[in-house]
Amino acid sequence: MRARLVAGNWKMHGSRTSNRALLDAVIRGMSEISGVECAVCVPFPYLAEAAVQLARSAVGCAAQNVSEHAQGAYTGEVSAAMLAEFDCRYVLVGHSERRQIFGETDARAAAKFVAAQAAGMAPILCVGETLEERDAGRTESTVARQLDAVLEKAGVAALAKSVLAYEPVWTIGTGRNATPEQAQAVHAFLRGRIAGRNNEIAARLRILYGGSVKPANAKALFSMSDIDGGLIGGASLVADDFLEIVRAAESRG
Repeated sequence: MRARLVAGNWKMHGSRTSNRALLDAVIRGMSEISGVECAVCVPFPYLAEAAVQLARSAVGCAAQNVSEHAQGAYTGEVSAAMLAEFDCRYVLVGHSERRQIFGETDARAAAKFVAAQAAGMAPILCVGETLEERDAGRTESTVARQLDAVLEKAGVAALAKSVLAYEPVWTIGTGRNATPEQAQAVHAFLRGRIAGRNNEIAARLRILYGGSVKPANAKALFSMSDIDGGLIGGASLVADDFLEIVRAAESRG
């Protein structure tokens, strides 16, 4: 069975005080959970403190974004080497909010993927379709395009040291939710597309689901054969909710 991973994405939330309390609670809770890897994606200003607090715990430190450039005159950007100095195990690449709000292209996501791996981090590549694309029947073509940009730049072997996350944009803030079966169908499609290039890598690749996962729906989602964990947004800001989701992943299978 593939190792499970639940990653909390704090987005642009938190403060030094609230972060310490949240991490303390998650660290305590994770000491009683086995069989699930856990990480939190922390805003840049708090990475240094979070890394110290998370050191020697069962919770990994992750970043929400990374520059595709190694260094240079790129004011406001943060390089992969900088993040690696704070013991970031993972970094999000191609998150829907980066694509939708900041106009990041498939090519740029692929370049960030390569930069993250070069610095020794595991990129969490996010793919997903908008409501318009979903309703037009373009789900598979959209996620295939986003995935193929990375495969063409980095090669299928690079996926062995990465994580894939399916986050249907149409479930975020729309009042609509994907059923476990709908989520599973896209996960299976993604794994099958990778299997067309390398069966072994496809079988081992962890594919997370990132569409409004809550304590109420986590167990049903994680019971699907190709869903290996979650990329958790708002629920990761409440320690009890986040830990309940992690336990749902622990109980799978």
